Amino acid sequence: MTFEGRPDRDAEVVLVGRSNVGKSTLMRELTGHDFTTGKKPGVTRQPNHYDWAAEDFMFTDLPGFGFMSGVEADRREAIKTDLVRYVEDNAEHILAGVLVVDGKSVVDIIDRHTNEEEIPHDVELFSFLQDVDVPPVVAVNKMDKVDDRDERLNELCDRLGLYPPWQQWDHIVAPISAKRGSIEPLLEILRERFHEAKRDDLLKFVS
Repeated sequence: MTFEGRPDRDAEVVLVGRSNVGKSTLMRELTGHDFTTGKKPGVTRQPNHYDWAAEDFMFTDLPGFGFMSGVEADRREAIKTDLVRYVEDNAEHILAGVLVVDGKSVVDIIDRHTNEEEIPHDVELFSFLQDVDVPPVVAVNKMDKVDDRDERLNELCDRLGLYPPWQQWDHIVAPISAKRGSIEPLLEILRERFHEAKRDDLLKFVS
């Protein structure tokens, strides 16, 4: 069972991340369009595409992955497999892969899942985006709830293999608070990406 019905668009920005990190809220901030999100994690089972009729561009919110209460392990794995396949199949069209994480809990979650048998999902996904030549962006959400901001961001960079201090990765790491509408660092990175991809025609979507 793979995702189906992808609109025929030549340029795309995808949002990926665990369940409940605020991807749908961020999607609403990016598009001005409200996506019905379920209270139950894992409700988004198919990609949410948001495109503009006349434009060759879309934002895509891919289903959340990782632990979801009430969702069986094999179903969770299937979602992840579909997500990976989607990104692989459409890599040449994807101008940026936005890995959305929860600034408050991401480092603890990564550390809890780091052992010989397991690579934490967020770390794995960040490397995967690099492997398929999709420029990764890390949208560190819910930063309004984080007290030791620089320390947290440094720790996250360290876990992702980006040598701290985090400020030298401000073209990759975007501290945001989607719920408060504070996403300018992410927009700034996307503007750079579009410009590098010679797609200045798309800058209006991230202005």
